[in-house]
Amino acid sequence: MMYDEVFVKPMREELTRLGIEELRTPEEVDRTMAENSGTLMVVINSVCGCAAGMARPAVALSLQHSTLPDRMVTVFAGQDDEATQQMRSYIKDYPPSSPSIAFFKNGELVDMIERRQIESREAEAIAEHIKQIFDKRFVAVSG
Repeated sequence: MMYDEVFVKPMREELTRLGIEELRTPEEVDRTMAENSGTLMVVINSVCGCAAGMARPAVALSLQHSTLPDRMVTVFAGQDDEATQQMRSYIKDYPPSSPSIAFFKNGELVDMIERRQIESREAEAIAEHIKQIFDKRFVAVSG
């Protein structure tokens, strides 16, 4: 179901004001995914209550961490369907779910937080999970 853009705009801005780039077309998704060096966090946004109450606040909290991805992007499920489908084509081995958060390193999917891991938890717990992924997947191990 497509919602009126006036209704959805604040939900988009909740992420874009954090510096997360919104991808609205399949071409924007492909351009982003073609830049496959470094680390990337992809937030699949949605209008559902668990996106509003848990996923978006968790992302905001996680960005206060010392380790962050090189790039952060978002697509909006149920609104920008073609962009979302294109992004999901890069998220192999996971069924479509929104909200969800995918983590890529050098173009490879290295971790995923699915809706089922979001909807039953508080934003603070999800933020801690995201930070653990940042530390485990995005920090180069020396030695």
